Amino acid sequence: MLRIATPLIFGTLGALLCERSGVLNLGIEGIMTFGAMVGWLTVYHGGDLWLGLLAAALAGAAFGLLHALLTVPLGVSQHVAGLGITLFASSLAYFIFRLAIPVSGSPPTIVPFQVLQIPLLSNLPFLGEALFHQTAPTYVAILLALLLGYLLSATPLGLAIRIVGENPHAAEAQGLDPIAIRVGAIAFGSALMGLGGAFLTLSAFNSFFPTMVQGRGWVCIALVVFASWRPTRALLGALLFALFDAYQLRLQHIVGKAVPYQLFLMLPYVMSIVALLVMARRARVPQALMQPFRRGER
Repeated sequence: MLRIATPLIFGTLGALLCERSGVLNLGIEGIMTFGAMVGWLTVYHGGDLWLGLLAAALAGAAFGLLHALLTVPLGVSQHVAGLGITLFASSLAYFIFRLAIPVSGSPPTIVPFQVLQIPLLSNLPFLGEALFHQTAPTYVAILLALLLGYLLSATPLGLAIRIVGENPHAAEAQGLDPIAIRVGAIAFGSALMGLGGAFLTLSAFNSFFPTMVQGRGWVCIALVVFASWRPTRALLGALLFALFDAYQLRLQHIVGKAVPYQLFLMLPYVMSIVALLVMARRARVPQALMQPFRRGER
C-alpha cells in the first residue's frame, strides 16, 4: 500500500499546492511522465539516484513555469494550458527517450533505490515490514506531506499562498505580489509532480516506458478534492486509494480466473469515486481557483 501510494502522495501534494494558490494544473499526467523519464535517464547515464530525483524535480518545475507563464500573467484558460502541457510533456518524454535509447524491445534497466532497514523498527511483527521496510523516497513523500501541512497552516508564506488562492486582490492590497506567489507555487508543485513520476522509475521499477504513469495524475486531481485541499488529508486519501489498489491485487490472486480481472482493476477507482462523492459535499474550494488575476481589476 505504501509503495503504491508514494507517487500519488507526491502528485497530490503538487496539485494541491497549485490549487491553493488559485491555479488548476491539469498538466500533472505529462509532468509525471517527463519526470519519470528524466530521472531514469539521469541515472542510466551514470548519475546518482538522488541526482535523478533532483533532475526530475527540476524538469517538473520547468514545465510548471511554462504552465504558470501561460495561466498567470497571460491569463490563458487553465484547462486548455494544462491539457496542452500533458500532451506536450508526454510526447517530448517519449521523443527524448527514443533519441537516447533508439533500440526497440525491452528497455534497459538501472539499479533502483533499495529498501531501507531501520534498526529495531524493521523487525517489529507485521508493522515492521509494512511501515519500516520501504525505500527512501517513500519516507520523503510522507515527510513532505507533514511539512507542507505545517507550511500552509502555520507560516506567513503558507498564509500568503492561501490568501492568493482565496482573494488575490486582497493579497495585493496587503502588499503581496499574487503573480509571483502563484508562479512560485506552481513551479514548486510541479517539481513535486516530477518527483512522483521519478519514483516509478527509480524505486518502484527500474526502467522507463511511456505509459507507466497510467492515469495516476488524474487520480491525484481527484484526491485533492477528496482531501478538501489539506495536505494531511491528501496523505490519507492517497493511502486509501493505494489500499483499494493493493486489495484488488490480492483479490485477483485469491479468486483467480473465476471473475474477470478487469472487474478487480475497476475496484480502486469505483471505491475512490464513492469516497470522493461523500467528501466533496463538505469540501471548501479555494474561492479564486481558476480565476485569472489582473492588477487593478476587481
